[in-house]
Amino acid sequence: MFFLVATAILGGMHFYLWARLVRDPALADPWRRLLGAALALGAAAVPASMFAARTHPSVPTRAALAVAFTWLGAAFLLFVVLLAVDAVRLLATAADWLAAMGRQPGPPPDPSRRVFLARAAAGSAVLAAGGAAGLGFHTAVSDPEIHEVPVRLERLPRALSGFTLAQITDLHVGPTIGEKHVQRVVELTNAMRPDAVVITGDLVDGDVEELRQATGHLAGLKARHGVFFVTGNHEYYSGAAEWMRELSRYGIRVLRNERVVLGDGGPGGASLDLAGVDDWSVTRPGGDGRWAALDQAVRGRDPDRSMVLLAHQPRGVGEAVRAGAELQLSGHTHGGQIFPWTYVVGAVFPYFRGLYRRREGSREGQIFVSCGTGYWGPPLRLGAPAEIAKIVLTA
Repeated sequence: MFFLVATAILGGMHFYLWARLVRDPALADPWRRLLGAALALGAAAVPASMFAARTHPSVPTRAALAVAFTWLGAAFLLFVVLLAVDAVRLLATAADWLAAMGRQPGPPPDPSRRVFLARAAAGSAVLAAGGAAGLGFHTAVSDPEIHEVPVRLERLPRALSGFTLAQITDLHVGPTIGEKHVQRVVELTNAMRPDAVVITGDLVDGDVEELRQATGHLAGLKARHGVFFVTGNHEYYSGAAEWMRELSRYGIRVLRNERVVLGDGGPGGASLDLAGVDDWSVTRPGGDGRWAALDQAVRGRDPDRSMVLLAHQPRGVGEAVRAGAELQLSGHTHGGQIFPWTYVVGAVFPYFRGLYRRREGSREGQIFVSCGTGYWGPPLRLGAPAEIAKIVLTA
């Protein structure tokens, strides 16, 4: 059903592009046929290349998927710009109609003027969308920003004030993000000299054999208290069990509905709990409303200790606060990735970018949602640059 709906939306978007870029400007042959065929090919290329890359992963299919995703991003921006142009034209037409009420009707519209306006609108839209796509591509392939986020935790021991977590999330190593980008992320993260590194899911889009050369650089991540990982939904599309074994081989601790102690865990030592749960797609609460994965992770803990929860999706925040999490670190949303898609993501996820507070009865907690360290789909980021979050905990 999802595939059918997505394909219908994709087809409708490309039909709209054809109507505004080919039909309305009254292009002559052979341009009419060539551009029509190109738009039809663009619409078909996205699902076809995704299917081919998943069933027959290889260099050619990954390259085809990269091209298809790039076109998808550009087509979306072109679609948005043309919609904006049509909205302006509709408002202008409505204003003219209101102004003409009560007057004698004028001469019929000149067809040549209509074609001229359609061509001017199409050309302007292509230029605007092309510029936006170029900017978005440059932002996507550039180094992720270092975003420092100070977070005060009431129960954090004063001896741990200034404890730093480097958050990597939604790196999406795969068809268009490879070894060079992973190396750079490792270098930037290590340069922070964090106390711990946390990877909050959607690390990969592909199987271990295909991506091992790129992901192997993650073994170079260094932090005094270790490197930790929780699964995202994309791990379950790429062989989650194999990836968890591979990450363990790199020296990365996979937290599966469990917690560890960071700091001095000895008697009287200053420490905090770091808990992690598997992705919401496989651990979501049941019909009784209980989040079993979280219950398992916090079972037996001292409720007076400070706790940070790693959960890929920014969901279950109320349950996390009630369970004693002072801070939840999530990703998944990419901060919307491409403006104005940000408004759609913001409508779906109440917590979609940045730091938020949540109160549940007498308890209060916070959630930080990262924009992500890579991107998914189109190699574009517009208005939501990639980041490595430097979470600085203070007492």
